[in-house]
Amino acid sequence: MTPTTAAPLQQREPLHQREPLRVAIIGAGPAGIYAGNILSKAVRDAGDEVSIDLFDSLPAPYGLIRYGVAPDHPRIKGIVNSLHEMLDTGNIRFIGNVAYGADLGLADLRAHYHAVVFATGAIRDADLDIPGIDLPGSFGAADFVSWFDGHPDAPRDWPLDATDIAVIGNGNVALDVARMLAKHPDDLLPTDIPATVYDGLAGSPVTDVHVFGRRGPAQVKFTPIELRELADVPGVDVIVYPEDFDDDELARRLLGANNQVKVMTRTLTGWLAKEPTGASRRLHLHFHHSPVEVYGDGRVEGMRFERTEATGAAAAGGASGVRGTGEIRDYPLQAVYRAVGYRGSALPEVPFDEARGVIPNDGGRVLDAAGEPIPGLYATGWIKRGPVGLIGHTKGDALETITRLVDDAALLPDPSVADPDAVLALLAERGVRFTTWPGWLALDAHERALGDADGSRVARERVKVVARGEQVDIARAGALVAS
Repeated sequence: MTPTTAAPLQQREPLHQREPLRVAIIGAGPAGIYAGNILSKAVRDAGDEVSIDLFDSLPAPYGLIRYGVAPDHPRIKGIVNSLHEMLDTGNIRFIGNVAYGADLGLADLRAHYHAVVFATGAIRDADLDIPGIDLPGSFGAADFVSWFDGHPDAPRDWPLDATDIAVIGNGNVALDVARMLAKHPDDLLPTDIPATVYDGLAGSPVTDVHVFGRRGPAQVKFTPIELRELADVPGVDVIVYPEDFDDDELARRLLGANNQVKVMTRTLTGWLAKEPTGASRRLHLHFHHSPVEVYGDGRVEGMRFERTEATGAAAAGGASGVRGTGEIRDYPLQAVYRAVGYRGSALPEVPFDEARGVIPNDGGRVLDAAGEPIPGLYATGWIKRGPVGLIGHTKGDALETITRLVDDAALLPDPSVADPDAVLALLAERGVRFTTWPGWLALDAHERALGDADGSRVARERVKVVARGEQVDIARAGALVAS
């Protein structure tokens, strides 16, 4: 099926629904919140009414922003403030601690809503298919991020017993993981890390964190701000290697074509000229290293790489290939973290493309096995297009999906259950302890109060509550007080 181009929503005709359009969005991260906000504005601007319920399996909103980003990113606060404003208008009803496929199935959603938008993201680590990757001491970045972000379903403890660690990947997640491993824990006290995370990091004996990427410095997937943040990590020397900065024709072409690459290369070459300070921890950036094998007798003891070189064949458009040189290098290590990408997970009763890790779709319309749109089912965010792009891409992606939904709205069959509050009664009947927006406000205030009362020598904006049951208790009690 050939994708169509979506026109701006403000150009759409009024929907003239027989009743208010009712939409369920599954996933309360940025993708789901942006979709809800765009839908709310579009329908109301067209002179119609809309009722939007935003479900999440977690008791708190914000998804990846709360549980998938390193806690020392100050700019994330601005994104959270924006998402908060969208939900605080009351135009979108947040319903948390509800698991799709367990607490509510597709038939339930069909009975209560005209349409369902899946915005469940991509939270699993992509595979790295090399020998030894499953040895004890080898971890996925997504699991580690969940631990240091205090995800309620993550383990409370993490094995931090290695002095030398490899991080595989040349994207922002790899830098987040490397920075969190190398950073001195006292420098994380101003963030919202739970006490268990601080204690775990405080006991880490790490001295050297090595980040390995297959490509050269001109082809990394970092963003400039992520790279520059490494320079501001106290008590950590950043080390790069002259052999990785080859002056080939491909690199010169890329440097001349992309300002972002210029900025990053300038940052990297600046570290080349900088002498190490003798800090107790070092963060090494290695390029032109392709992973071959993780080895060890019963657990990780080292990792083997093949040196690579760029091939000029794919230089047009800024991409490049690499090929092995046959030179093999071994690095003694006691832990390996793979940060080679995320993958989406299949959802019950929803088509899924296993090869790409996404819901098959045409511009957001979910497609069946024959490639035809399934009426009333839509997808947005990483579960729609794969785990690529930044927050800004999510907005445009949501616009495309919601445009399709608005196009289809007048043709969607009415739900069989008329009362918008009936879904809450159904959840209560099933014993689901769901949370709401007033409940999140109570939990948010509680975490901020914990930060004020922490007693640390540094100011803390909040201390994150980790346990799911505790989050739910605080949120539900707070919602009762608010009502």
